Parts: sequence; structure tokens; C-alpha cells
Amino acid sequence: MMPSRLFIAEQVKAALSEDIGSGDVTAELLSPTQTVRAIILSREPMLVCGQSWVNEVFHQIDKSIKIHWLVEEGMYLEKPTTLCHIDGLVRSILTGERTALNFLQTLSGTATQTHQYLQCLRGYNTRLLDTRKTLPGLRLAQKYAVACAGGTNHQIGLYDAYLIKENHIRACGSIQQAIKLARKENPKLLVEVEVESLNELQEALIAAPDRILLDNFSIPMLHEAVTITQRRCALEASGGVDLSTIEAIAKTGVDFISVGGITKSVRAVDLSLLIQE
Repeated sequence: MMPSRLFIAEQVKAALSEDIGSGDVTAELLSPTQTVRAIILSREPMLVCGQSWVNEVFHQIDKSIKIHWLVEEGMYLEKPTTLCHIDGLVRSILTGERTALNFLQTLSGTATQTHQYLQCLRGYNTRLLDTRKTLPGLRLAQKYAVACAGGTNHQIGLYDAYLIKENHIRACGSIQQAIKLARKENPKLLVEVEVESLNELQEALIAAPDRILLDNFSIPMLHEAVTITQRRCALEASGGVDLSTIEAIAKTGVDFISVGGITKSVRAVDLSLLIQE
């Protein structure tokens, strides 16, 4: 889901403040009246994501700047492409350059990596989930990027679902007790519990959570878990997932595969902003 305009505006305001500080001393070397056209150019395959952040950056710096996008949000580009034209004062464009590219490179990088994982899941019913392993301050933006690419958002934060992990279980006394307490406290929220063995899976199934997270299960263990569960509960595989392993995991028949790396270990897409001569 796209974050609200107000949320994006606040995020951009903070980023610009961090970069500009007391003023862009280098931009002040340039004529205050010179106008130019600049382009943002991609240099590698990418899935476009983050246009609203770019628009907001230049809107906050100089409302007279005009941006014309040549590609659509969510479009996959197989080769280097001009993404947009930017017309306005050269000082304003160059002051916003880094912040605009930071947002666009990071969110497009998140979306592009999500797209790559989804290509490995074509033909399977398994859904790709993100996690809470996001870059600080960019949780909603990266969750949007995952969804933009076709991935599925896991819980947004600690408030919208129960994710009962090893330490919660120890503190509560048992898997069944932890699930029982969650159902009693807020029966409307999804309840997911993490298990680390087939014995723990059996215990969790008795308590009937909404979803069971199979943490670092081997491929044979995942096959056995699917057989044991017999569709009584949704299963999520997590841990040790990368582009070389995800298809084998999907073949086991799990319902979800969560990948922290699509947001935590994101590689920024190679983009440039260039003034046209």
C-alpha cells in the first residue's frame, strides 16, 4: 500500500534537512536564474519504484520544477532507459539530486530484488513475504516497494500481528500457552508461531495458530512438515533463502517464503541525473 502523501512529505523533509543543512554551498556557485533540463537515466535492468518520493523532493525544494515521467511506476525495464525529464532552475535541481536519487535507487532496488525472487516462484502457489528487517525509517516505503513488485507484505510492525518466536515461547512457558494468551488478548489479530523442529511443529498444530513459521528447516524437513500439517495450518519457510534456494523451497509445498534480504540487504539500482547540453 502506498504511504500517504503526508507521510512521504515528512520523510522527504527529514532527508532534505539531513543533506542540505544550512545550505547547498556548491549550488550557490551557479547562476540563480539559469534554467536547464536534466534527465534521470537507468544504467541496468530495474523495476521502477519511488516516483512519488522524487516528485516530493523537487516539490519541496522548488515548486516551479516540472517533472515528466517517461516510464510508469511498477514497470520493469530490461535495458538502460531515460526515466524522466526535469525542467527548472539548475540550483534547485542539483540541490535535490542526491536525495531524489537515494529514494529512487533504494526503492527501485527493493522492488527489483523482489521481482527477481518472484521470477523463481513462477508456476508455484507459494507467496513471497517480506519481513520487518527493513532499513531504519524506511519501513513503509520498502513495504510499498515489495508490493509494487508483486510481493506480499508480512506484518508491518509489532502491532498488527502476533509473531511468537523462541524467546516469547520461553517467557510464556510453552508454544501452546503463548498461542492461548495471544488468542485471549486479541482474537482478531493473526497469530503466527515460529518452530525449530518437527516436534515443535506437532505441538504448535495442537494449539491451532493461523500460521507456523518453519525456521531454518532443511528441504527434507520442509517436505515432512507439509506432509504432517496436511493443510491444517498455513506454513511459512524462513532462513537460508536466496535466489539459488528459493525454488527448491517452493517445491516442498509451503504456502509462504519470507526473505529478509529483499529489504535488509538491498542493492541500490545504478541511476544518474544528468544535465542536458
